Amino acid sequence: MNNFKNQGRNRAQESSNAIERLYITMRHLFNRGFYKPMGVSGETLREALLILRPEIYGTVADEKVELHGLLYVIDRLPIGIEECRFINLTSDEGYGNSHFKPIVPPKRRRNCYRIDEEQMNIEITRGRSEIYDILTHLTFLFIESHKIMRRVIIDEEGNVTRDWQKLEAAVVKKELTQAEREIALTHTANILGRTFQEVSSVYPLFSRPNNNERFLQLIYHLGRLAIDEAIQNNKRIVTFSPVLRERLGHHIHGEIWADKIKQTLAEKGLLNRKIHIISANMHSVMNTLYAPLALKTELKKKSIHTIYEELSDSANGNLRMKVQKKALDSGMTYLEDHSGTNINVQIFDTAKLNHTEERFQVEEETAPVLVVMDYAFGEQAYETMDELLKPYETLEKKVHLEVDSISIMGKAGILEGKKGDIMIPNAHLFEGTADNYPFKNKLKKKHLSGHGIQVYDGAMITVLGTSLQNKDILRFFHDSTWNVIGLEMEGAHYQKAIQAASKLRGNIKPKVKVRYAYYASDNPLETGSTLASGGLGTAGVKPTYLITEKILEQIFTKE
Repeated sequence: MNNFKNQGRNRAQESSNAIERLYITMRHLFNRGFYKPMGVSGETLREALLILRPEIYGTVADEKVELHGLLYVIDRLPIGIEECRFINLTSDEGYGNSHFKPIVPPKRRRNCYRIDEEQMNIEITRGRSEIYDILTHLTFLFIESHKIMRRVIIDEEGNVTRDWQKLEAAVVKKELTQAEREIALTHTANILGRTFQEVSSVYPLFSRPNNNERFLQLIYHLGRLAIDEAIQNNKRIVTFSPVLRERLGHHIHGEIWADKIKQTLAEKGLLNRKIHIISANMHSVMNTLYAPLALKTELKKKSIHTIYEELSDSANGNLRMKVQKKALDSGMTYLEDHSGTNINVQIFDTAKLNHTEERFQVEEETAPVLVVMDYAFGEQAYETMDELLKPYETLEKKVHLEVDSISIMGKAGILEGKKGDIMIPNAHLFEGTADNYPFKNKLKKKHLSGHGIQVYDGAMITVLGTSLQNKDILRFFHDSTWNVIGLEMEGAHYQKAIQAASKLRGNIKPKVKVRYAYYASDNPLETGSTLASGGLGTAGVKPTYLITEKILEQIFTKE
């Protein structure tokens, strides 16, 4: 038994060291300005990732190509990046005003620009966490591309297998018949070290509108560039623009974003009212407050939770527009982001709400003002919250915001339980450091229990990147005396900004109320339940609205 525990502890320490090496190396490469991912300069990143073997990247350390991890990564990188030898990470440097058309990855809000056949530019406006995210995904992508290369090159002259020749012929064709596609998938399965059934099942998941053959093209271009690296020494290069290196960490985007919010509050005469900041999605607060008012006819036939599920379905655009129109007519202001943070904001003046439910009824002069901000990304949470909590300054005066509470809700990985369960933290531990942030959470387990959803409370880890976690390190945290219940990417950064603003700088009152609650998007300790296994679907609707309702009820309740 002790040997088993020691082995687990050793693997956890090895994994922790690998994460530390990854981040030290990435910071070094960023300061250097460029590196070759599959060259000597990228060797430490590759080795550390292969030692770590993160759950999201599946069989990255095996000879066969990892298909679900590949899908996870490709959804977070711009379409066409597999064709590019030169990948340039930039700041917001004016490409939005050029002829270049922005490419936005399906699962990450970032602007990317295809400069020419060989170069892809990726805009970094959300801080270091975004750089770490991209570099780890690129490292995985290039490791997989070299697996393909090793399976198709026959000799040192660069001659390739018949399977590769057949795949290349299929990719050259613009359209394939069902028979031609299945022949191509047969050859692709041999190249990837996978069965025909495996590649056939993932093939449609890679498809894009107007491009059903995305999977075949992706495998071909990844392999082609890897072959060029091996035979012709044409290495892929990642560069960091001088402007990005100069601006990073200066809160440029966060300051512009926060100033716009405070300016809007001032214009609407809301600066002197009690303000409640909520970090959440852009639909649950709006729907909770306004769906009962906008959809009275629908609610005669269906329950409110059925309505919430329908509103979460993008196909029900008309239903969503009715709620949004009611909200805009009854106190909501929508601020679309133009600062580069990619964080949109809703401001709710609840004095104009006129709600029929007693729990949301208020007196006009004491009605709370809600500032709902979309999810931040990693370290960006500190930048945005730090700037938002600063006083509003004009040429004439400085006005401190009357921030009464700050509520953070979102998705997180759970270490005990399943997708859709709820976590209530009492502390955030920042991975890779000795930093820990205990706090008094105004949301308690008792507030969310008894609704058919399991609720867990304890400490949570704020990780440097969800894509770098493996079972060994997570199991150690779960089984240790830290009583860790889950992992996420923003909590410690938010709490660092809140504690600095309330206890050190005096920007907001010292006893500002804080609420944290997360619902489980995955369980990385459970095989088949990682983020790479797919989204929550409707399983996330009930916990999302339950948490939202409890946050709003506490805000509207007079103490």
